[in-house]
Amino acid sequence: MELTGMEGEGRILDGKATAALVRSEVAGEVERLVERGVRPGLAVVLVGDDPASEVYVRNKDRAATEAGIAVRTLRPEATVSQADLEALVSALGVDESVHGILVQLPLPAHLDAAGVVEAIDPGKDVDGLHPLNVAALAMDRPGLVPCTPAGCIELCDRHGIALEGRHAVVVGRSQLVGKPVAQLLLARHATVTICHSRTHDLGAVVSAGDVVVAAVGRAGLIRGEWIKPGATVLDVGINRGSDGKLRGDVELEAARARAGAITPVPGGVGPMTVAMLLKNTCRAAAAASEPVSSSGRTAGAGT
Repeated sequence: MELTGMEGEGRILDGKATAALVRSEVAGEVERLVERGVRPGLAVVLVGDDPASEVYVRNKDRAATEAGIAVRTLRPEATVSQADLEALVSALGVDESVHGILVQLPLPAHLDAAGVVEAIDPGKDVDGLHPLNVAALAMDRPGLVPCTPAGCIELCDRHGIALEGRHAVVVGRSQLVGKPVAQLLLARHATVTICHSRTHDLGAVVSAGDVVVAAVGRAGLIRGEWIKPGATVLDVGINRGSDGKLRGDVELEAARARAGAITPVPGGVGPMTVAMLLKNTCRAAAAASEPVSSSGRTAGAGT
């Protein structure tokens, strides 16, 4: 059922509950793969000891284990060389017990993240950042899709939010969220506008959106008064204030007074990111177990 909330009827989209459902479905798929002799395996590469990355990786490890995925975390020293890190990632690419490879970003300053990502086997690139997966998304071809954008679309689907024919405004142009979510929205036949923190009269652009995706990383950048009555707002921003609390890119309460549906921070898009990581890992394992067609492509592989 489509959400068509009027002003003052803002509905919170519960990412925790939706992610729990996705994770339960993934666990069921893992059981089916295990029955076929395939245990999905996820390798997480965490360089150094960044506190935020430690928390993210711990959450991913726990969620993967609960879903029945064999997960292991590799922890190279913060001083690891570019060559050694790329060699580690390449070795995981030929390890048949590993179906998903995730290199936790950001990396220490002396490392070239792009080079490390390119060393990942595209079929195991569960973050969807390898150039071949980026190209596949842009060309509407099978590939692994970045987890956060995929989570945004999944939230809309699970809550009956129609995208076809809607005007979607994406605030943010990062390769991790802004650009891929725009591609996914286009694939759903939405009309997409991409803008960012330097867009002139940003409020006017945002106010035209039936769907607004905020992914800039600036707390409260999107003001509640900008939201079109009845719009769907997906807040991807995670910003920690001086009081230690997490806030999104959107003024939550003011926006909720106008929106038809909105994701909170925390508890909105964030949990979906982990759930879609597990789904990507399971999908990669399933694709690896399928027979290879005469064209050399794995039968049944896709997004």
